[in-house]
Amino acid sequence: MDTNFQAADHRLPAELIDAVAAQSNLSVPLELGSFVTALTTRFSDSLDAVLLYGSCLHSDCSLDEGIVDLYVLVDDYRKAYPQQRLLALFNGWLPPNVFYLEVAHQGKTLRAKYAVISTADFERGAQFWFHSYIWARFAQPSRLLFARDDAVHQRIHMAIAHSVMTFLKSGVPAIEAGELNVEEIWTRCLMLTYASELRAEKETRARHLAQTNLPVFIRWTQAASPMLTSLLLQQQDGVYRCLTTPAMQRQAHWRWRLRRWQGRVLSLLRLGKAVFTFVNGVEYAVWKIERHTGVRIEVTPMLRRHPILLGLVALRQLLRRGVLR
Repeated sequence: MDTNFQAADHRLPAELIDAVAAQSNLSVPLELGSFVTALTTRFSDSLDAVLLYGSCLHSDCSLDEGIVDLYVLVDDYRKAYPQQRLLALFNGWLPPNVFYLEVAHQGKTLRAKYAVISTADFERGAQFWFHSYIWARFAQPSRLLFARDDAVHQRIHMAIAHSVMTFLKSGVPAIEAGELNVEEIWTRCLMLTYASELRAEKETRARHLAQTNLPVFIRWTQAASPMLTSLLLQQQDGVYRCLTTPAMQRQAHWRWRLRRWQGRVLSLLRLGKAVFTFVNGVEYAVWKIERHTGVRIEVTPMLRRHPILLGLVALRQLLRRGVLR
């Protein structure tokens, strides 16, 4: 496995890297340190970093009421799972692996879902993956809870900056020409990424996210704009003129159709992997599919004996119901 990949950073605007770093280094609740301690114990010297992302950053729910979303970056999959070769193979074949974690803190139980990926794959996903799995998540605000050293700090900030750039370069070409504010640009781009996964998200969710993080998105868009001159032209009062052409839009919509197919298949495969990493993994995967698509899958004795079949069963049901098209 190649663990030495580092994304080419010389093309990124320095202002964007600084803006991403400032957001990433903001303070977080002290309770989150309990997760870092538990993950350090589990992954030992293979642990590169721990990132917080997702709904816990965009809502007022207390940590003991929800499930915290974390990304765990490791330097090598074999080192991360020294006694579990199958998990290492799964992680390298289709990153990330997803696990569930509970920790005790001052008499409360805190819960987290964490995804494990190598730092090298995280960098590749942010800059080069066709599908939006990594760059859509980390074009949104996140927090760096732990990093092994300054070099890892820098690599993660570069990768997140690449995520912002990839997100805008992939999403904006699908928007029709005209004048739009930053909220509208990010709402439309977020809707494209939601549609490329098993998500039953509506425009209201994307707009809420854009509104909640609007000061951040305004700063990031402005910082990224020197590399977006063929797509966006900044006007007065934070408005941008979208410079897309019908040909650009056709190509962009074709790419996003491919991402929708690819993303839904990859989501089913990742849920299939979850049966090996979650307690009651089959039930978790079936619940997740129903939550995101509305399609209910019966957990049969055959499926319990052969959980690897879950992805095929789900794919057949989704095709039959017209969810995948």
